[in-house]
Amino acid sequence: MESVGEVEATAERLATEAGLDEDQTFHIAMAVREATVNAVLHGNDYDPARQIDVIFENTGEDFIFTITDEGRGFDPDHLPDPSAPENLLRGTGRGIFLIRSLMDEVHFRQLHPGTELTLIKHLAPAAGKT
Repeated sequence: MESVGEVEATAERLATEAGLDEDQTFHIAMAVREATVNAVLHGNDYDPARQIDVIFENTGEDFIFTITDEGRGFDPDHLPDPSAPENLLRGTGRGIFLIRSLMDEVHFRQLHPGTELTLIKHLAPAAGKT
């Protein structure tokens, strides 16, 4: 879990350096933190022998954050909807729901073992470009 704060701080620093506003920076940092916590707790079952890999990329058009765990994997399409009345008091699926609401694109890939989660935030085009 020590790495979670470091990963979040790096995402926040990169977003700030890219000139994103405070809200966008917060959204990126929160989504990356949640994805990293999920990788450590749910993906790797909090096993200190397992690792997570994190890749940060700024293409100029997108921020791309890739977080990979060494766990069993899961099917994100079968998570319960945390906003459904019957699930309001359950914790399952809230993190993924939050990540999807904060980022522009979210992609899952099963690695057998492990899950790769890619978060993408589109950057606004530079002034004068369309």
